[in-house]
Amino acid sequence: MTAVKQGAPEEGALKEGALEKRRVAVPPARPPARGGAVTLRWVAARVLGWSVLAGFAVAVLYPLLWMVLSGFKDNQEIFEQPWALPGALRWENYARAWELGVVRYFTNSVIVTVASIVATTLISAWAAYGLCRLRMPFGNAVALLVLGGLLLSPTVALIPLFRLLTSIGLFDTYWALIVLYTAFRVPFTIFLIRAYMIELPREVDEAATLDGASTTQIFWRVILPMCRPILVSAALLQALFAWNEFAFALVFVSDDSMKTLPVGLMAMQSRLLTDWPVVLAGLTIAALPTILLFMAGQRQFIRGLTEGVGK
Repeated sequence: MTAVKQGAPEEGALKEGALEKRRVAVPPARPPARGGAVTLRWVAARVLGWSVLAGFAVAVLYPLLWMVLSGFKDNQEIFEQPWALPGALRWENYARAWELGVVRYFTNSVIVTVASIVATTLISAWAAYGLCRLRMPFGNAVALLVLGGLLLSPTVALIPLFRLLTSIGLFDTYWALIVLYTAFRVPFTIFLIRAYMIELPREVDEAATLDGASTTQIFWRVILPMCRPILVSAALLQALFAWNEFAFALVFVSDDSMKTLPVGLMAMQSRLLTDWPVVLAGLTIAALPTILLFMAGQRQFIRGLTEGVGK
């Protein structure tokens, strides 16, 4: 009897403990009104964010689309119905723009842009490698001196550069633009590539050295492949600069056969006067390569900037 009396309270205590655990395990229900308000705010924030992004997309894409479509119109449609679709696809506007000199200006821009991209990227990569991966005296001072080139405005140096290029015989040649585009973009490109190279593990240099690789081999076979994202970013930025640059191309090239697209299109517009569809067709041809180039390399471009400057 005593055992039975003692076991009853223990059994009751166990039941109360189980009930207490069950109460703790079940979380309190969230009030419906509060949950609905949170969901409503979240949906409103998402709608607002997508609306802002859509507005930016329209603001960027609509002028490009208008320029492309206006190249298919005639003058009457451009002035009377500027926002309407073209009545017919007049491909002859693009053909005429190509024949009036766009093909020559396009070729000149390609030569200057490709040469400046290769020169700027290789020189900057080699300089960045020396500044952040090798032990050199006064390395930080040299880096600050190189980055100080960012403070120099290109337009301020037009007159002395004009005299210099004329005296050495580079005026009115491709080399005038290639040298200037490379010189004025090297400091910024070194800044980009150096920021990326600093974060690369130094163990790869030591391992390559132990395998018998020289400094040049380490640079070409180890460091450059690892820096591909930032190299693509630097090349794209250089391409945008060289393709659209106007001041140097206007001052240091006077021969019409050597002009690049920005200056050549301005000269073509002065010849055509009021033939706006042909001018807009030429502008479309000039903008198309940069758009396609950026679309092709946008993933590497964004990756290089976020992993380099963002570190």
